[in-house]
Amino acid sequence: MAQLEILEFPDPRLRTVARPVDPAQVTTPEFQSLLGDMFETMYEAPGIGLAASQVDVHQRFMVIDVSEDRSQPLVFVNPEILERDGEQVYQEGCLSVPGIFADVTRANSIRVRAIGRDGAPFEMQADGLLAVCIQHEMDHLAGKLFVDYLSPLKREMVRKKLAKRQRQSA
Repeated sequence: MAQLEILEFPDPRLRTVARPVDPAQVTTPEFQSLLGDMFETMYEAPGIGLAASQVDVHQRFMVIDVSEDRSQPLVFVNPEILERDGEQVYQEGCLSVPGIFADVTRANSIRVRAIGRDGAPFEMQADGLLAVCIQHEMDHLAGKLFVDYLSPLKREMVRKKLAKRQRQSA
């Protein structure tokens, strides 16, 4: 396995809309290896979710593990939200927007359909943090970032803060 480079805002590649994955591709050794690399990258970051778009692979899949002991890895290939219910405000962060956190309003409960790591389709109900994480990562697959939920002024402040940080580390 290998760690992958995580694209950072405002990299324009983060705005690419991901294309669907051919379901036959899911169980191939190459795809399974990429999933392993994504989990390793996410855990090392450390994060709880990583969309393929964030590692410059513009296909519709993501990896998630919201467990504290990293024991519940989930893979969502070609995810679709079938139902949304309620509303919650959650302070979100993002591996592509390091060190920045902001309140985002999302559905409290969702029903999602996807293809799992084993290549089989599944549906699941999610609420709380898992629901937030799924919605957040699905936004990435649509070329959207959590900073898009912020006011233009706050978004510009985030852009400047990250640019300054990148200059200082260069």
